[in-house]
Amino acid sequence: MEEKGRAEKHISRREVEHVAWLARIELSEEEKELYTQQFNQILAYFGKLAELNTEEVPPELHVVSLVNVYRDDKVKKPLSRGEALKNAPKKREEYFEAPKIL
Repeated sequence: MEEKGRAEKHISRREVEHVAWLARIELSEEEKELYTQQFNQILAYFGKLAELNTEEVPPELHVVSLVNVYRDDKVKKPLSRGEALKNAPKKREEYFEAPKIL
């Protein structure tokens, strides 16, 4: 179907199987059918949203108002090496010890 110059998209059962394979998820035959239907319902809903006239709606970065709460920085005396290493699970001399990562 063509609507407003856009072809309606559908997800096939084969595409659901491919996504499951990529995610290393084993799906039963019933789950494959269910997810195919659900993905297509989601796409149909997005198609309805695409029909809305949003020309007068300003773009939003966030849908809820976000306000950063900052505290004033206060200069304090830094921890000594001994204090910083006090609770370290592993340490060698004056350093944290961590496993090698290759």
